[in-house]
Amino acid sequence: MTFDQLTAIATPIVESTQRRLPAAIRDTAMSVPVSFEPFPSDELVEDGLDSSILGLFVGQEHPGASADMEILPSQILLFLENLWDFAEGDKTVFRDEVRLTYLHELGHYFGWSEVEIEQRGLE
Repeated sequence: MTFDQLTAIATPIVESTQRRLPAAIRDTAMSVPVSFEPFPSDELVEDGLDSSILGLFVGQEHPGASADMEILPSQILLFLENLWDFAEGDKTVFRDEVRLTYLHELGHYFGWSEVEIEQRGLE
């Protein structure tokens, strides 16, 4: 499956997931850009990121972060080739993992722990 094909599958999954978010967080969540990449960049891997990671939130958490930290624009990165490999070529598993990974990274944006994400029904 090509990256363009994976993007064509992942895009409506993320959009549908966003529309189904609780109203209290939907608008804020939809303001966080989602970028699709095949794999983490060499720079991210050199910085210690696992090359098989499925997604990553980068930037400032909502509603704020320490003024001492370098602030990057907030965004969610989904690594589609890694997600496809994780799904072992199963489109149904891929779709579900795109949704779950997006929600997981969105939780990081809100500063929530894994437990808090689950408690909010976003797993």
